[in-house]
Amino acid sequence: MKLTLPNLATLIVLVLVALFYASKIEVPTKLTSLYLGKNTANIEISPTIAQVLPSSTPTSILPAQALISAPFVPQAPEGNWEQPWQDTCEEAALLVAYYYYHQQTPSVADIKKDLLALVDYESSQSWSHDINLSQMNQVATDYLKLKTQIIENPSIQTIKQQISQGNLIVIPAAGKILFQENKNFSHGGPYYHNLAIIGYDDKSQQFITHDVGTRKGAFYRYSYNLLMKSIHDLPPSNNKEDILQGDTKIIVLLK
Repeated sequence: MKLTLPNLATLIVLVLVALFYASKIEVPTKLTSLYLGKNTANIEISPTIAQVLPSSTPTSILPAQALISAPFVPQAPEGNWEQPWQDTCEEAALLVAYYYYHQQTPSVADIKKDLLALVDYESSQSWSHDINLSQMNQVATDYLKLKTQIIENPSIQTIKQQISQGNLIVIPAAGKILFQENKNFSHGGPYYHNLAIIGYDDKSQQFITHDVGTRKGAFYRYSYNLLMKSIHDLPPSNNKEDILQGDTKIIVLLK
């Protein structure tokens, strides 16, 4: 019988298969592909079963509750709400982290002295009573020597993850929004405010804060959704009434 080219190719394939099973020919670990397209030469063939990896790394499971035992720092430590105490919420929120990381339990006199020192530093920078997140970050890093990270457009999960790792968070906020769940503010709440987040509770769906702006602000709870809605930096206009135009970002104070 005269073999045509296709029949000859088929016969060769059959012979090779028979030889493989008869002599247990070892499969080469490198093959030159003739059909997978370009750039496929010398493909490694592993003798072990390939491990299928997930398309994305699963988010680590966080505890249902977390609380950092940081000291409460009222922005008006002696109950005097005249200047500069009316506008020292930024400084007080940062001192919550400073005292915690330095394991200090400050007295009223300590808090007053340290708040005034921060105000003096800010005056030396020619800043106004109200400072934005970038300026707060400078106070934290240059003056208080804290490690920081600014996070833009944070999620609830992002904040919870930082808290569960023991990192305190300071947020700039629209006080009029906070007033919806905190009637301890006067005049419907401030336009611009800052506070420290020290914990969270999934059961009640609340963040636990040291709201430095009221005398009842220690361990004050705000719902997840409302606190996230309130986060706004001081706007570029520096007009507190434009607070809802401010960027959504927070400062993480790293331990």
